[in-house]
Amino acid sequence: MTQQVLGGTQGTETAVAFTVAVKTFGAVRAVDGIDLRIRTGETVALLGCNGAGKSTAISLLLGLNEPDEGTVELFGASPQRAVRAGRVGAMLQEGRAVPRVTVRELVAFVAGRYPAPLPVAQALELAGIAELAGRRVDRLSGGQTQRVRFAVALAGNPSLLVLDEPTAALDVEARHAFWASMRAYARRGHTVLFSTHHLEEADAYADRIVVIDRGRIVADGTAEQLKRSVGGGLVAFDLAGRGTEGLHLLPGVRSLEVRGDRARLRTDDPDATVVALAELGAIRGLEVAPASLDDAFLALTAREDSRAESRVKSRVESGVAEAA
Repeated sequence: MTQQVLGGTQGTETAVAFTVAVKTFGAVRAVDGIDLRIRTGETVALLGCNGAGKSTAISLLLGLNEPDEGTVELFGASPQRAVRAGRVGAMLQEGRAVPRVTVRELVAFVAGRYPAPLPVAQALELAGIAELAGRRVDRLSGGQTQRVRFAVALAGNPSLLVLDEPTAALDVEARHAFWASMRAYARRGHTVLFSTHHLEEADAYADRIVVIDRGRIVADGTAEQLKRSVGGGLVAFDLAGRGTEGLHLLPGVRSLEVRGDRARLRTDDPDATVVALAELGAIRGLEVAPASLDDAFLALTAREDSRAESRVKSRVESGVAEAA
């Protein structure tokens, strides 16, 4: 039984399973009891601030580290076994260019380590680097090297593709080309897990978003579910020479930001805020927008107010339950 989703074909088999996984480094609980299930065919974004635990979770998933407590499984087996079976491909942030080998030679070498690899030409085409096949890897630009890493991750035709900050060092055009390639791969029924600091990428390309903060999962749902969880929205208007005095006291307003001659109000009740602005005659250039993924992410990872995190997480879980 399968279900059609944005990224591809979503199955009922579990590709990734974290069960109360814990990993500590001294007094730091980098991963603090993570429970997570990802089904085959899903494209999942992993979000979190620096130090939130994303990289440690990925290292557990790839078998580079062992959990101190709990378990991590890929396709019902240990990560090491899944990797040895050629079911996992990874594109990590760190890695040195191999000297004196061409792009084609490198991808062919990696492909040869897998039981059923992609044809080298196809891996290069998917990664958008067919024209670089004869170039030496150690003479490429940062963006080109990043795309070579993507080709290497694809080379074995893995069932699970793990991408850690995959668009780092890519310009706008290369980023669009990368995501087109990733979606083409996902549409074949492959599972994709990627971490990113570009929230618009998670919003546009993930079937599901998992937010980690302080080693714990604080939200898990679609982009729309996360946005709805924080409620409210943005109300912006032209100041037209008037001051900002009293704007922060308007109904629903949580914060006020001024950019040039334009005020931006974050509000829990956009309707009430707009009515109050109309009474003040301050509606020139009025813009009302729903909460964004940035708003949801900031609310979920607000370290100064853990109670807000609990409230937002509860609303996300309620939204997921209703959608199910």
